[in-house]
Amino acid sequence: MEMAQTRETSTCNLPKSYSLNMFKDFVPMCVFSENGQGKHSCEGKVEHKFDMEPHKDNLINYAKLCRERTQKSMVKTRKVQVLDNDHGMSMRPMPGMVGLITTTTGSKEKRKPTPTKPSDVKRTRRDRRELENIIFKLFEKQPNWALKALVQETDQPEQFLKEILNDLCMYNKRGPNQGTHELKPEYKKSSEEAAAADAS
Repeated sequence: MEMAQTRETSTCNLPKSYSLNMFKDFVPMCVFSENGQGKHSCEGKVEHKFDMEPHKDNLINYAKLCRERTQKSMVKTRKVQVLDNDHGMSMRPMPGMVGLITTTTGSKEKRKPTPTKPSDVKRTRRDRRELENIIFKLFEKQPNWALKALVQETDQPEQFLKEILNDLCMYNKRGPNQGTHELKPEYKKSSEEAAAADAS
């Protein structure tokens, strides 16, 4: 079989003549078509399979073409671009950017990021008695607090705050207030009495 002369075949090393090897032992196949209205129809049944093989006198050109294809496939198209004076800031998540979610209604409004204190700034411990008083005042505002919220409100080191909370509070492991701290009953009474005394 001779291949028709086109611009593509003349410029590249495509072999121009082939031998066709015919086979009948293959998986039965049919040819289907679809018209503009989406209607399908069977055009015919495939009875012979032909394999095209370049003639021996074209094998050198064909081998050259295969090498060129392999070399082209090995060329990396992606490039590394070095950013000057960036210091990795564009790749680093900014404080408060974690947890931005879209609402379930599909609107594009995002939850405002909560301002967070940079973790590299060390928090200084307050006097224990002073911190206990701050904690009691916070529990007067609301009965249940998460640890992270208390860290933000008191601006105290987490470990130090945990020690004090273990003495003053109960941790809710289950129920509607799961994952929060609430004052132990004996401290609830004293904080209520102090609030009543302040009111009078």
